Formats: sequence, C-alpha cells, structure tokens
Amino acid sequence: MAVFDIGSSSIGGALFWTEKSGVPKIVFSAREPIIIENEINVNKFLSLTVKSLQIIADKMYKAKIGAPKKIFCVLSSPWHVSQTRVISLRKNTPFIFNSKLADELIKKEISIFEDEYKGQYEGISGAARSIELKNIRTTLNGYDTIDPLSQKAKELEMTIFVSISPEQVLSKIEKVISKYFHLEAFGGIKFSSFVMASFSTVRDIYTHQENFLLIDIGGEMTDISMIKKNILRESVSFPLGCNFIIREAASALSCTFAEAESLISLFQDRHAELKTAKKLEPIVSQLKKKWLEKFQQSLANISNDISIPADIYITVPKDLEDFFTQMIKTEQFNQYTLTESKFQVTFLGTDVFHDFAEFGEGVARDSGLIIDSIYINRFFQKTKQ
Repeated sequence: MAVFDIGSSSIGGALFWTEKSGVPKIVFSAREPIIIENEINVNKFLSLTVKSLQIIADKMYKAKIGAPKKIFCVLSSPWHVSQTRVISLRKNTPFIFNSKLADELIKKEISIFEDEYKGQYEGISGAARSIELKNIRTTLNGYDTIDPLSQKAKELEMTIFVSISPEQVLSKIEKVISKYFHLEAFGGIKFSSFVMASFSTVRDIYTHQENFLLIDIGGEMTDISMIKKNILRESVSFPLGCNFIIREAASALSCTFAEAESLISLFQDRHAELKTAKKLEPIVSQLKKKWLEKFQQSLANISNDISIPADIYITVPKDLEDFFTQMIKTEQFNQYTLTESKFQVTFLGTDVFHDFAEFGEGVARDSGLIIDSIYINRFFQKTKQ
C-alpha cells in the first residue's frame, strides 16, 4: 500500500505491507515540509503543498520498492471539512428500512452539508466532493440496531460521519500522483480524513478509554474532536497552528522563521540565554494566551452542555510537543466548565505505536504515517473479509 499524509505544515509518504495481524510493516517513509509564507494566500498555499507532494511522490517512485496495490491519501485540515451529522425520519405509519431509503437520506444530507460549506474555501473555485462516509449508529424506534435492513419502524435515526473536500484540491493531488503511478490500475485514490484515521487508531489502542479528546495541531489549523462512548460526536477547527506561533515570534523578534522556531524550542527547554529568555517570555506568554482563547472557545462550542473528557491525545510536530502539551495541562478552562477532571495529555509520538507497526531497516519513524498505516491496514483487512 502507498499512503500520502497531506497536512498544512508538511507532506508525508509511506509504502507498507498490510498484515492480517493488524501490524503493518512500513518499508518506506519520508516527509517534506511546506514552505511557510508571511501571509496565507489560499492558492499560493495550495501550490506550495502540491510542490511538496511532488517531492514525496518522486522519492517514493525512485525508492524502487515496487508498485503499491492501492493508493490512499489522508487529508488534514484545511484540505477537508468533516462533521458528524444526525439524520432523522419519523412517519405515522410503519415503513421498511432498506438500502434505497438509506442512500436517499444520506445523499440528501451530504448535499445539505456541501451547501453549508461552499464558502469555507475562499479563493478555491469549483464544487466539493464527498470523500468519506461512515455510518456510526442506526436506531429504529429509539433502539440501537446492528442490522437494520428490511426491518419495520416508525422512527429512524442515523448518525453518520462525513468528510468533503474541494474538487480543485483533490484534482491537483490526483494529477501529481498520476505522474508517478497509473491510478487506473489502483482503482483511483482512496481519500480519507486524519480525524477518522486517528480516532480509529487511538480507540483501538486505548480500548479502556471510551471518552476522550483528539487534538491535531498542524501548520495552519488545530482540529479538536470529542469522542463519547467510543462515538466521534463532534469535530471543530480553528485557524491557529504551529505556523502561527512561528510567524508571530519571528515578527516580534525581527528574525527568520527558522530562528524563531529554534529560539522557542530553546526557551521551552530552558536552554535560551538569559537575555534572550527575558525577551521571549512576554512574547511566548502572549502567543499562548491567543491560542488558548481559541482552544477554550472551541471546547465551549463542542461541549453542548455535556462534560468534556479529561483524557487528551495530541498530534503535533515533535519540536513543539512541550509547548502545547504543557500549555493544555496548565490552562484554567476546567475551572469554569463541565470538565470531568484535570486534563491528562498523551502525546502520540512514535514510542506510543511501538507494538503496532513494524519497520524495514533504516526506515524513519513518523507518527502521522504510522497512524495512517495502522488505520488503512485495518480498513483493508475488513474489506477483504
């Protein structure tokens, strides 16, 4: 299998063997950063993303490991919008629930979803494409039903998770990859969201944990997903990620992005010179305040008067792990909202997945690609059964 991990700070690519054990063997892994710009222009950002994707596809092709059987692309924000939606149908007389009815209801719901998010991608023209649909739960007459087809009911409720992406973005991705791999031979590219990949992987690894938050901090976006009773209930995003921290620090210090990133890392590790640390302290404090305000607003929007899980699983570039995990642990949100208890933060680094993926000799460990590979391995094994 081949997987491309398309984020807002970098592009990753991996080749791996699926295994019946559920433990994929990764034989190629590479990641290419997306150049940070002073200001975000959607079309320029997309162009830089495609450029990094081309570098990864070229490296994958030149590795000469062999043609993959299928190609997957896992998208992070802002390249997709995902939502858990509830479809309800009530009639005075009993009706039979069948696949035709389900398809009609889902198609209508996706159309509504697409219309709602037409303005989400300013500067990107064209239609949106549904890339992912998961039926999370079906109830008939108020009761959970594992096999609802051909059953009679007066009340139907379906909870679905759906992801959509701009056609322009997907077409550009397909065009780049098709230069290196004949997509017709693979039945095209299977797109999915990192939200679903990380949710499924974390749920299967931490089986004792029914309620948790997933936080994915990319270059330009932060995604928060709330899981309750192993169901992905809500997802929300806000446009402040790692690049926001680097841009603001670079501007305040009048230095390059690379220097700003290095100085923040030194400051977090308490290795910065005293003079530099004194200069950085108010800057970092202000950056944390801005990010936390958006984080707190998002938690308030996502909770809907139900308690927020205390366990958090976070994906973020390694060099900013401490910056964000410590900030989340010490923030005061849980003092004035319905939080279950003090936040417990687990960084989803490569060590977490030690027993869940194998690697070829000299292959780089990459958390995002490991999560994608585990998810695809399990998804593919299920479809073969």
